[in-house]
Amino acid sequence: MEVVAYLASALIGISLGLVGGGGSILTVPVLVYLFGIAPLMATSYSLFIVGSTSLVGAYQNYKNGQVQVKTALLFGLSSVTTVWLSRKFLIPAIPPHIASFKHFELTENMLVMSLFAILMLIAAIAMIRSGKNNVEEPTVAKDLNLPKLLFFGVGIGFITGLLGAGGGFLLIPTLVILLGLPMKEAIGTSLFIIALNSLIGFSGDFGHFDIDWVFLLKITFIAIVGIFIGGNLSKKVDSKKLKIGFGWFVLIMSVYILTKELLFK
Repeated sequence: MEVVAYLASALIGISLGLVGGGGSILTVPVLVYLFGIAPLMATSYSLFIVGSTSLVGAYQNYKNGQVQVKTALLFGLSSVTTVWLSRKFLIPAIPPHIASFKHFELTENMLVMSLFAILMLIAAIAMIRSGKNNVEEPTVAKDLNLPKLLFFGVGIGFITGLLGAGGGFLLIPTLVILLGLPMKEAIGTSLFIIALNSLIGFSGDFGHFDIDWVFLLKITFIAIVGIFIGGNLSKKVDSKKLKIGFGWFVLIMSVYILTKELLFK
């Protein structure tokens, strides 16, 4: 089981390198179900792992001129602030036992994993649809709509803060549709935003969790190796087919988690 867990850790980075997202969707389930880490702690670890891995991926894209730093920083003004506030004040406020309904008890762990499974379900549908549809590359960059940019930044920041997920599957279409970025630039810029959100959000956890740094750095290193593998593989395989296949995998995992958390507790 330990070998499977470490292979799954590499898959976090490989998925980021192959399809430009999806790594954070795997991180929390891998930490919870394969390494036995408590869900809230797993969301904290996920922020560091995903943030560090995305930063490496963003640097690779930056060298190729595929990161719009100004756009990422502007978007990050609202998203990073929301992530940090969520981790600093919202997460510690969640009680271990939230509510009881006859024979059903809603716990902190159940809430986090159920919400995460719903996020996985949405991400899976988005990946399957984007893999099937031909995305038209923008010919002209759109005028910047600051209120919409800030609104999406707050929304994605809240998701990242609550569930430890980077939100790449939401960020990429937002950057393409809202700002008119070409797909490759949207992926690179998305990775940079995810890195900012995740790593700054992780700093909001200081004092709330007892971090096992040896374990965390080991998993992060494996995921970073994975992103290099994924980047090389992406040059040789059809990314659309991969995205569809990965989407179906995430869909099955989301149904499994929901079933396990809600029906077999």
